[in-house]
Amino acid sequence: MQEAIAITEQPVSVSVPVGYSFALRCRAEGRTLLQYQWFCQHQSICRQIPGATKQDLPITAQQTQLYTCRINDLNKNAVFSDWVKVEVHQCVARGLPPQLWRGEPVIVLNPTEQRVEVGKPLQLQCAAMGVPAPSYQWYRNGNLLEHQKKKKLWITHAKISDSGTYLCCASNSHGEHWTNAVDIHVGTSHSEKYFATGKIALLVGNNRYQHHPNLMAPITDVFELSRLLEQLGFQVVSLLDLNKAEMVTAVSRFLQLLGKGVYAIFYYAGHGYEHSGRNYMVPVDAPQPYAPENCISVQRILQKMQQQQTALNLILLDTCRKWYNPECALSQIQPLEPWGNTVYGYATSEDAEAYELQDGEFSSGIFMKYLKKHILQEKKVTHMLEDVLEDIGRDPLVTGKQVMEIKHTLKEARSLTDPICPLGAAAEHWGRGYEPLSKMVTFPCGAQVELRFHRLFSNVMYVSAKLQPPPAHITDARLLLCQSTEMDDVATLKESRLDQVESLLASVYKREELDCIFQLCGLQKIQTDVVLQLDLHYTRLSTKQRTCESLQTTLQKSLLGQFFSQRNYSQPNYQRTPACSGSVCLQDALVLSTDPKGQASLRTGSGHSLPSNNPSNSSSEPEENDESDLSELCSALLRAGPGQDYP
Repeated sequence: MQEAIAITEQPVSVSVPVGYSFALRCRAEGRTLLQYQWFCQHQSICRQIPGATKQDLPITAQQTQLYTCRINDLNKNAVFSDWVKVEVHQCVARGLPPQLWRGEPVIVLNPTEQRVEVGKPLQLQCAAMGVPAPSYQWYRNGNLLEHQKKKKLWITHAKISDSGTYLCCASNSHGEHWTNAVDIHVGTSHSEKYFATGKIALLVGNNRYQHHPNLMAPITDVFELSRLLEQLGFQVVSLLDLNKAEMVTAVSRFLQLLGKGVYAIFYYAGHGYEHSGRNYMVPVDAPQPYAPENCISVQRILQKMQQQQTALNLILLDTCRKWYNPECALSQIQPLEPWGNTVYGYATSEDAEAYELQDGEFSSGIFMKYLKKHILQEKKVTHMLEDVLEDIGRDPLVTGKQVMEIKHTLKEARSLTDPICPLGAAAEHWGRGYEPLSKMVTFPCGAQVELRFHRLFSNVMYVSAKLQPPPAHITDARLLLCQSTEMDDVATLKESRLDQVESLLASVYKREELDCIFQLCGLQKIQTDVVLQLDLHYTRLSTKQRTCESLQTTLQKSLLGQFFSQRNYSQPNYQRTPACSGSVCLQDALVLSTDPKGQASLRTGSGHSLPSNNPSNSSSEPEENDESDLSELCSALLRAGPGQDYP
């Protein structure tokens, strides 16, 4: 049986600013003439609206109220429409809603960041205007929260897993609008006050220069700092011997992964200089004398870091700050924003040199010697650096020669030990890159060899071979790991470089006896798969004859060059820095043995040594004698994504 009255159009709730004029609509069908009467309810009092007897109810919003419409026919039948809410926002920002507003959602209240104790209630609130009134959906870390569909998000007992980034989507038939994203941290009452949404570090060490004296300390310093930062939860990329284009690409990748709340560290060790407070890094292919287009301004990189809304920017410069070219024009650098999140740690003071310490098989910078002593401390990062400064000041080897300097605008007591409250997976691929799994290979004679792969640096890979107990019918077995074919991108390492690498490998393998090690460095330059050959030399007990058997293994270029794209980053006008490889037989070279420590000595950043017992003031001037403007770097960093050459 057909109902006497059927409502064909229900009124809809709206959310509008005070003073906004609109109309509620209600439509119905019946067998006789229909009559309409509107009612409103405010503070639990329902009343009939005088004169509101038409299908449309004009309203000028003054206060939030509920409305319904009664429809009667001549047979005394009556039905009520749905109750609808007219939400009135008394205070909205100037310019809202826009003049040509058609009812699409407009956010008028964003949620705010909070720190909540475990077990305590968590409440987030937002609000949006819209006609019809918007519906709401909350998200955490980009994942939809199934039961959070109101303006207020309510969690009765917060858990640590409730930490993350929250935002809400307001939508209606005209479209959708999102609130600002906010960070929520849930912890115990004794938890740290500050946290990082992520920890990202880029470490660059330039050792082997084409046109300037080589350095020794950066390779060790970058290695040791990367290990310490990983203990602090940082995702680290550590790179050795980069030319100009590769440095720009590395910085660009680094900047892309920074975001709100991230702790970012940029460390550089190598040749450098300063002029009028502006610091410059010297790539390995920079010619003599330094020219503006051949070096990179640190301040320009920091400007880009600040634009990512990071919570902490730590710049560590382990380089000389000498300046010898007053006739060169200064580069144009805009002032940094006063965001109170930046710390500079200079290895030395302005117009001074930074020294290397040579101690037997190791070579390390004075700055790193003491930084690694204090960097794991649970204290404000500036206080940690002050401890480093004091220790350097007490070192008799550099008294009167090297004084660390700290500059900062850090207004919060943030520490490198602060916990991480991740907000997403933006940086999950940043780091050393995936290493191939170790594998066992078997020679025709039955001898087995375990191949291991390890990255001490992001662009340097080591392949080691460990001979398993040989079969009974062979003796005097020796292994040699080498490259099966020559490549343009790979060249032999110098002995001085191999000695340093062997010392680092000793710390990684804990002095385990390995049979041979092969090194591939400058992985970003390798354009083809690398085929390694493993030769086994042994004597057959039955014939007493010396025999050699060979096996090959292939390292795919996609694995080797993960951090950079597979394109060649060398510029036509640059002399290419060849990728390097080296192979040693540890039974002969005793790679993992420790030589007696020699007399400690100092080296300046440009390769000059000073004996430890009588530091001299007569060392040669460092090579840093030309400022680089690099006026195009800002635009280059914006344009240079992964796989792009420097313009």
